[in-house]
Amino acid sequence: MPVLLLITLLVFVLLHAAPGDPASMLLGQENTAADLEQARRRWGLDQPILVQYFKFAAAAATGDLGKSFRFSRPVKEVIAERLPATCELAFFSILIALTLAIPLGVWSGARPNSWIDNVGTSFGLFGISMPNFWLGIMLILVCAGSFHILPSGGRSTYGVAGAPQTGFYFLDSLLDGNWAALKDAMLHVLLPALALGANMVGILMRVTRSSVLDADTEEYVITARAKGLGDRAVLWRHVFSNALIPIVTVAGLELGTLLSGSIIVETVFAWPGIGSLLITGVTSRDYPLVTGVVMMYTVAFVVINLIIDALYAVIDPRIRY
Repeated sequence: MPVLLLITLLVFVLLHAAPGDPASMLLGQENTAADLEQARRRWGLDQPILVQYFKFAAAAATGDLGKSFRFSRPVKEVIAERLPATCELAFFSILIALTLAIPLGVWSGARPNSWIDNVGTSFGLFGISMPNFWLGIMLILVCAGSFHILPSGGRSTYGVAGAPQTGFYFLDSLLDGNWAALKDAMLHVLLPALALGANMVGILMRVTRSSVLDADTEEYVITARAKGLGDRAVLWRHVFSNALIPIVTVAGLELGTLLSGSIIVETVFAWPGIGSLLITGVTSRDYPLVTGVVMMYTVAFVVINLIIDALYAVIDPRIRY
């Protein structure tokens, strides 16, 4: 709770300190001074900033995040509409990252200085060093512009998806049995998921490699090999299972980073998620919307860290003891 209060207060103060008047930006230049003053009074912008913040905090404690200036709707409803798109993008990004990073990191750590270690390390450095917005633009130019094999943006092709039920395109397509919509959604999510997950692949691969290298020199690993266990059994049953703590830590933190880091990627690929919604809120000085989105990101980070702490005891019985 202190973290949540501090983050919301900081965002609230920074938004109000930034130049620009929400009333003049949203109503336009053709409105009179009386119209602008009426809009400020209606949105509560004529009150001191601390009064505005305490009113917002009191309402947020009851689950009310206020009403968006731009959309003239409750912030909760606007976020709820965009959240499934961001969750799907984050899910496929971390799925790609785990599928590529874990095997590469384990094999690189098990065979240091080999050709697979050199390939994995180079791949990891590429992922860490590559800005996701630049990688996204390059993927669009190559895959969509030159070879025309994948769509350049958006979440689906117009008219392919059926009526929304849950807001999750993949789940809705499965529930409807609409395989064309499922394939279309997969094609649209592939490029942004690759652009967003590339950085996580690099970080997770290097952490996995380091953890496997450290665990591989422990006495219980030497004892397992001395007893005649095969290399594969030693690697996956003894080395990898005891190297999971830092891997899970980084994966959980990177999942939170994916949710907030999707802002630029969603803008590049015109993905209708929370990130592009936040950009819209910032450019229009929509204070309730921006603060509500940042609160959602903060809660996600706190919950993910709590889940990671709980997983430690599940992964390592010594911690539970």
